[in-house]
Parts: sequence; C-alpha cells; structure tokens
Amino acid sequence: MNAPRHPRARPRLSHLSRPSPASLLPALVLAVCVAGCDGGGSASNVRAPGAETSPTTKALDAGAAALQNRAPIEAINAYLDGFHFYAGRMEEQMEAHHYCAILNEDVIQCVIYDGNVKDAKLMGVEYIVTERLFKDLPDAEKALWHSHVHEVKSGQLVAPGIPQVAENELMKKLVGTYGKTWHTWHTDRQKTLPLGVPQLMMGFTADGQVHADMVEARDRRMGIRSADKKQERESIAAPAIAPGADAWKNGGAVQLRDPTGQEHHGQGSPGAQGHRDGQAVQAGTAGNAPQGGHAGHGGK
Repeated sequence: MNAPRHPRARPRLSHLSRPSPASLLPALVLAVCVAGCDGGGSASNVRAPGAETSPTTKALDAGAAALQNRAPIEAINAYLDGFHFYAGRMEEQMEAHHYCAILNEDVIQCVIYDGNVKDAKLMGVEYIVTERLFKDLPDAEKALWHSHVHEVKSGQLVAPGIPQVAENELMKKLVGTYGKTWHTWHTDRQKTLPLGVPQLMMGFTADGQVHADMVEARDRRMGIRSADKKQERESIAAPAIAPGADAWKNGGAVQLRDPTGQEHHGQGSPGAQGHRDGQAVQAGTAGNAPQGGHAGHGGK
C-alpha cells in the first residue's frame, strides 16, 4: 500500500533570526536554485563499480518517484559549495557540495556530495548549529566541531547560482554557526566504494591554508571569483569564535582509527599523540598547508 502524500511546509532559510523581507530573500531564491542551479557541472571523482542500470530497475525507480513520499529529500532547499580537510591532516583537502535542509532556527542538516551531477557520490554529512546550541555542548564534544567565520569571510563558501544580495544575506546567517562533518566515502582518495570508517573533517580558519589551485579550479568551473566574494562580504560582521571549536589549532585534532586496515591520511604518523576509545588524537596543523603533493583535488 502506498503511503499517502502529505503537504509539508518548506522550512525557511531565514533561520538563526526572526524573518524579515531581507532574510526571506535567500529562501525564495534558493528554493528554486537547488533544482535549477548546477554550479558549473562538477563531475564526481570516481565511477562506482557495478553493472549498468537495467530497464527493470529504471522502471521501478520511475514508479517509486511517482508514488512514494520523499519528504526528507524534498525538504532540501539550499546548495552550498566549500572545502574541507581531514582533522589532523590539513594537507588532505577536497571540495564539498552541500545540499541542506533547515530543521529549525538553530539546526541545519546537510548531505555532502563529491559533485553536483546525477551520479555524484554521497560522501558525508554535516550538521550545523548556532552558537546558542554550540556553547552548551560538553567540552569533549566541542572538539568535533569547526567554525564557519573564515569560510564565509574569505569567500570560500558559496551558494552557486543565486544573486549576490541573496547570497550575502544567507552568509550573514551562517557566519556565526558551527559544523560537525563526517565523510564516509573518500572519493578524493579515488576510492570507488565507501571503504573503511568515517573520518572527521574540519574547515579552514585563516588565509593560506586551503590549496589555492583547488579554489581557482572551482571558481573557473562555476564562473565566480572567491576574491570578489571576500570583498563583497567585508560588511558582514565576524563574530568571535566560541571556545572549544577548531580544536586542531591547539593540538587537539580528533580522528577515528580504522580497524579494517584502510589507510586514512597519515594515521599512525609521528604526529599522533595517542588514542582513546577508538580515536586517534593527532597534533593539529596550525600553519599553512604545503602547496604540492596533495591528494585533495580528486580529479576536479
């Protein structure tokens, strides 16, 4: 029996503040953009092994699409593009395409892909909370979260395809938030299947950390300039970062050990400080990342 379809109000992107005409603008534009703005056609890093989709499977998929309720997927109404690095290993960097749904005024949840095309691989998730919620987390939990101030102010984080005024309003909402990101499929390392355990990801906090050529490649593909975004966002206030976030900066990077034997980005390297409860705690990389020999492009 097919479940009845129930109408559901789409959440506003005027999260984190009371709605106003200006704050509603990103919601109106992004609700359309998530379906129609492709950000330049960013291909997936890998091709998954397996047989081609059969006509029977295609027919089943078409029937399910027509009859089944997909409310959690339909709630996604924002597309953000940015960059991550592995906690404890800044030289391992990658582009991340976020498709996000607003749960309430203080919580956003995003699924992360390695591209923005139909066969893009689902490589992780990010949960985003306001400072109001973050500051009440236990200290040990805070070490898993990263700030978004630099990502916004530097122009690295973008909402492809929407007008500047709408993007800036959205960035005002995100600049003071915190993200917890796990990647489960490491296509940046050319893994054609989701092997091994998830890995904790972090966001950049200063100029010179992200690989410039990776950002330039993204900008060319999407027809934007991060430097222009940075200038356009000068008027966005940069809040102080709450204590406990970006723990890697103080040598407190947390990373999971992998019992399957999969190599994960220098695991067990001299920088490791020990482990507890299955976690490898590695020294953070506070300085600039090397500009060569990285594996974070993943073919982008």
